[in-house]
Amino acid sequence: MSDNVTTDRSGFDAVIAAADYPVFVVTTRADGRQAGCLVGFTSQVSIEPPRFLVGISKTNFTFGVAMAAEHLAVHLLGREQSSLAALFGAETGDDINKFAHCKWHPGPADVPILSAAAGWFTGRILERHDLGDHVGMLIEPEAASPPPAHTDALRYDAVARLKPGHTA
Repeated sequence: MSDNVTTDRSGFDAVIAAADYPVFVVTTRADGRQAGCLVGFTSQVSIEPPRFLVGISKTNFTFGVAMAAEHLAVHLLGREQSSLAALFGAETGDDINKFAHCKWHPGPADVPILSAAAGWFTGRILERHDLGDHVGMLIEPEAASPPPAHTDALRYDAVARLKPGHTA
């Protein structure tokens, strides 16, 4: 066993921070409302059939809309798109219409697609799983717009200092 083993959460937090995962913006639409938020808990969870898991905080405005939705759009941001990440991560749909502050268009299943995103995919929500302070939404990808070759994704370290619109 390593000499620097910790018994508190700080060790786990340090490992995750060092991984510096990409962050995404998720958008959705249901019951005449649209919503979107910056998410850091995501992962492809199956190759065949393709599946993607998105964790959405239960305190987030987007959570309520996503719970009623049938589809989500997952947007990859390039590292130069920190202002878009700030809009969807540091603001809340409880206070502002985020879509009034960026360019977007209706995409497949009428889900909002952010025009400035480096790439995106939409998918049908197959399952929802309570994961603690987040709900995991399992998505079956249906349509996509790939990013340009050699896109550098915006990563957690670039947005770690944002004050979230809602606490997790």
